[in-house]
Amino acid sequence: MKKLILLTSMFTALFQFKSQAQDKQLSPLLTDYYNIKDALVSGNTASAATAATTFVQAAKGADMKAMSPAAHTAYMALQEKLITDASNISGSKDLAKQREYFKTLSDNIYLLAKDVKLSAQPVYQDYCPMKKASWLSSSTAIKNPYYGNQMLTCGKINDTIK
Repeated sequence: MKKLILLTSMFTALFQFKSQAQDKQLSPLLTDYYNIKDALVSGNTASAATAATTFVQAAKGADMKAMSPAAHTAYMALQEKLITDASNISGSKDLAKQREYFKTLSDNIYLLAKDVKLSAQPVYQDYCPMKKASWLSSSTAIKNPYYGNQMLTCGKINDTIK
């Protein structure tokens, strides 16, 4: 009986360690997402396109063999959507279109963040009632990527992922 408990404890510790390592596979996506958001907040289309290109490269380069089964399943369901959303942003020089594509990118990265721990820090889902759209942030300060300087602080925190 002691051997069974010891074996179960070791398996649980190994699984938890592996899960943390797998989070690091996908955490660059959140950093790249934040860079896209920040570029859209400032209305910089070139920076948004560059950050989106980096996001696409990270999404394509994520090693699914190194992920936990749960992270693998969550990422498999969203990978193509995330790549398509970010590719649309990187392929556009029109700020309004980039912000429109950012809506679905935000929805999809939120789904991933709910299933996979992407950051050791809290991740905030902010919501703009004017645009009826959400985005993720690393800060409690509202900086609206959909309106930029026009309505920089329009929004509220809708969810906190810890």
